[in-house]
Amino acid sequence: MKKIELEIVALSHSITQTHSYAVVLGETNGLRRLPIVIGGFEAQAIAVALERMQPSRPLTHDLMKNFMMAFNVELHEIIISDLQEGIFYSKLVCSNEHDTVEIDSRTSDALALAVRFGCPIYTYEHILESAGILMEDSGKKKKPEEEQQLVRETGSKDDLKGMSLEELNQLLGEVLEQEDYLRAIAIRDEINRRKKKY
Repeated sequence: MKKIELEIVALSHSITQTHSYAVVLGETNGLRRLPIVIGGFEAQAIAVALERMQPSRPLTHDLMKNFMMAFNVELHEIIISDLQEGIFYSKLVCSNEHDTVEIDSRTSDALALAVRFGCPIYTYEHILESAGILMEDSGKKKKPEEEQQLVRETGSKDDLKGMSLEELNQLLGEVLEQEDYLRAIAIRDEINRRKKKY
């Protein structure tokens, strides 16, 4: 399968739900975005690495990197390889002087390591097709700092169930314009759930 390269374009948090975060990956040469819900600890680990902060003691992902480097293990790439029931599965592609192996990983941990190692992030077309969100081309590319805006979640899943498919698609367009990726995930999931019924 052909791999599609992604980059981290935003790290979002919900003001109304303190434990909800999303990391938004963007297609390197395209308009699709892949929002992934992650935990608070992993969001912090990614943010620390993105901002090149130096904590006084190593965080868990820093420890993992130090361990890998001490034993001459290189992290070449991470692959977001599968999506099952809303859960993303990833692999770390690592090697030493004798072997190359793929190691199963939570996607949030894989992303935290990818940022630390500066290695590429990949996924496959079927994952972008089912979980990605297409951004409209406005003619000008947004600056990374414009994309890294904090967003908030509004409404609940119960509100979405009462809406028609047409209303959901319209709402999805509106929340994408506001870069409200957490809300977009919920709307996208509701649209996909209805499409599977038919």
